[in-house]
Order: sequence, then structure tokens, then C-alpha cells
Amino acid sequence: MAPGLDDGGSLFNFVVRDGNGVKGMVDLGLLTVPKPYVQPPKERIDKRMATRHEGAPIDLSRLDGPDHDEVVKEIVMAAETLGFFQLVNHGVPVDLLESLKDAAHDFFGQPSEKKAVYRKEVSPSPLVKYGTSFVPEKEKALEWKDYISMIYTNDAEALQQWPKECREVALEYLKTSMTMVRRLLEILMGNLGVELDDTKIDGLIGMKMVNMNFYPTCPDPDLTVGVGRHSDMGTLTILLQDGIGGLYVKVAEEIANIGKKGEWVEIPPVPGALVINIGDALQILSNGKYKSAEHRVRTTSMKSRVSVPIFTSPRPSEKIAPLPQVVEKDGMACYREVIFGDYMINFFGNVHDGKKPLEFAQI
Repeated sequence: MAPGLDDGGSLFNFVVRDGNGVKGMVDLGLLTVPKPYVQPPKERIDKRMATRHEGAPIDLSRLDGPDHDEVVKEIVMAAETLGFFQLVNHGVPVDLLESLKDAAHDFFGQPSEKKAVYRKEVSPSPLVKYGTSFVPEKEKALEWKDYISMIYTNDAEALQQWPKECREVALEYLKTSMTMVRRLLEILMGNLGVELDDTKIDGLIGMKMVNMNFYPTCPDPDLTVGVGRHSDMGTLTILLQDGIGGLYVKVAEEIANIGKKGEWVEIPPVPGALVINIGDALQILSNGKYKSAEHRVRTTSMKSRVSVPIFTSPRPSEKIAPLPQVVEKDGMACYREVIFGDYMINFFGNVHDGKKPLEFAQI
């Protein structure tokens, strides 16, 4: 049954508990933003106040030629400053990326009841969760986003348990991205004096998850957010964004030609590119040398937007702490050792609030 859009309780049940999501609400024919989605002024994204990141994407194919050292420098510099960069010629076929966007639209274009079977409380698989917002039970204002989350264990379980509308293309995306991820980690860890083998790689990215995010059209993007301010909890995030845009990153310290401290920078979509961002786990391991990027997403009134991130993280049982090689150089550790599963519980147990989760590990 459709809710009264001004009745917060019945709207919450319709969108969250019954699994209709933001899309189900928008499909009712919204002319205004319902009150539970109106963000306080300080959380709204003013497009006019942001600058655009005009830097060229990094061409990963140049690693295999005379420009190798220059490309390494570009990747390290981006990880140490903004915590975000875009890659082209990354080894993931561009037609696969296009199929992935189509698959996301196919999944979210289904009737609500087809998606709602994957709600956390009823999902037939512990690997698949469909939801909306981030922690809707705790949020003062909800985020304008629906998502499907697919945890990777092995190929067979993914092909059996992930939703049939997107399982094959999502698995292919994950598998073809791993060569690129490994190369990036070899560069970033090598810069810290750590040589990687398979065991160490598994320690850094033993847990992998593919999400598909759907941001339906919004009657007034100035009042809402697609995703609130946060950094990702893991090691590296690989993100495919479509051509609509709306991704904003906060400048932590002044960066020449990019922005002043505290400013928000828009990361414009580049055809065929993937966006890479540093997560909290890598900030902890590097003792703060690499910066996990605080970012957020603006909604749009023009057209529904999709994005498809791969989250790579240590396994929940893994202990993470600043690497001894880095601590020796720095003279002190900025973070304590934490079991990554405890970090995850803290991360998912609270609403988006910038980089606050890092305080859990700070000394």
C-alpha cells in the first residue's frame, strides 16, 4: 500500500521495511522531497561552491614503458593527497563497463517485490543484501539511494547466489579488476618499503564485495544527498560511475591546482575510466601517509544515476596496524592495532559522519 508521503512512519515502512526503496517512492510521482529526506543545511551539496577536478586520468598502460617511474609517482602522489584518482587503460574492457551499467538499470528497474526478496531480514543468501540509505534506523535524514550488495567468496557461490540480472557481469568485473588492484597495491606498498607476496595481498584484500548503487531522479537535489560524507572502511575502492556525475571529494590539506583545505571537489565522469579511492584500512597501515578520501554524492533531477563500486578490504579476522617499516621511519604509530571485524562493526553501526570511524583506531 502506498504511504502518505508526509507521514514519516508509514513512509519509512514503505521505503525501508517493505523494500520499495527510494525508487518505489519516486515511482508514486513525487513533486517535492518528503520531509525524512530533507538534509540539514550543513549537509547539503551546493554545486556552485565546489570546484571541478580537471586533472587528466592516470594511464595505467604507461607502467609498461619508459614512463613507469612517472606513473608510480602520480599514483603515490594522489594517494598521499586527495586519496582519489581516475585510471584509464586499466585492463577492464570498456564494453564490460557498459554492460555493468545496463545490468544495474535492469536490476533496479524490476518491480519492488523482486528486489525486496534480498532485504537483509529475508535474503535467501548471506552474501546478498538489498537496502536503501546507509543506517536508516539511526539517520536523522535519509540518503536518496538504493543498493544491492554482493559479497564474494568464490565463483561458484557468486554464480549461484548473486541476483541473476547482474551476477555474471558483476563477477566478470570483479575478476578482471584484480590485476589492476594488485598492481596498485604493489606500487603503494612498495613505496612504503613492503614487498608483496600472495599471502600479504590476501591480508590486504581478502574480503571483496561488489555493490550496485541506484540514485533515482530527485525533485530537488539541493535539499538531499545521495550518500552523506564518509570515507570507505577498506583498502582500495574501485568505482565505475556513469556519465551523469555527482561525486564530490573533500580536500584534506591544500593541494596545488586542486583546492584549498576543506573545499569539495567534483570528480567528473571520464568515459571508460575507473575511479580509485584509498580506504581507512590503507590509511591505518600507512600510518596516515595515504589518505582515505572523504566523499559524498549529490542527487540529480535529470536522470537516474548508477554507480558500481568494488570494495576490497582485509578479512574480518585480520589484525591491522601501522606497518613496522613506516613506524620506524615516522618514530611513532598514529593508530593502534585493531581486529578489522571490530572496525567494521563500528563503521556499520553508525551514521555517515565524515572520517569519524577512524577515531576508533586512533591513538
